[in-house]
Amino acid sequence: MNPEIFAKELAKYGFELNEKQKKQFATYYDKLVEFNKKVNLTRITDKNEVYLKHFFDSITPLLEFPDLFKGEKTLCDVGAGAGFPSLPIKILCPNLSITIVDSLGKRLKFLDELVNDLGLDKVTLVHSRAEDAGQNKDLREKFDLVTGRAVARMSVLSEYCLPLAKVGGYLVALKGPKAQDELAEAKHAIDVLGGKVEDVKELTLPDLLNCMVRNHHIHLLPEHTLFPLDLRILLGYSHNTQTYCIQGFLGLYLHSCPR
Repeated sequence: MNPEIFAKELAKYGFELNEKQKKQFATYYDKLVEFNKKVNLTRITDKNEVYLKHFFDSITPLLEFPDLFKGEKTLCDVGAGAGFPSLPIKILCPNLSITIVDSLGKRLKFLDELVNDLGLDKVTLVHSRAEDAGQNKDLREKFDLVTGRAVARMSVLSEYCLPLAKVGGYLVALKGPKAQDELAEAKHAIDVLGGKVEDVKELTLPDLLNCMVRNHHIHLLPEHTLFPLDLRILLGYSHNTQTYCIQGFLGLYLHSCPR
């Protein structure tokens, strides 16, 4: 997926990238590849793969649930690494206030430089382990939305993220093809937390192979990157009056009610 196809795919969902946003994604890619030479941020560095597997993949919650991101919402991204999924979403939703929690200082240095290079405001970086963030009084129950992508198994991410969601807030987590298995394993954890799976969204990323053929770069595709890939976004809500700490979780969407 090159930048042009990326923009066309987003337009299908009603998101027309302006020139500033296109430049921001281009700068994001350049900065990611440059910094990745010094700090291991991602194994994916090919431009077409980054635009598909990182940028487009990160934006899928916004494409599937646009109403959740409307207005001046607050979002906490736990274990964002190189800024996924929160910063690609932020580029499309400038009014969103982002807090990124990560445990590695070198990654936060990259994110700090990236945020400045992209000209983004209302972005806060917090140096903390995911398991500690929810116990921080400055973060606990403060966010409309909490995101998690490639952080931990489903039975652990709930412990990390649910305490951060304010009353009426949501946990939005992205998960791969094994989501159903992890969801089954996490049933007890969800019950302990007072959670309920509200919906499971299964979708397929655009076909990278066809995109590459159209751009005459198919020879650059390693065999293992042939697509389409499956992505699942899981939904649920929490109705307990108290959030309990358990172990395990990665890929849920929980509605946090009074506790």
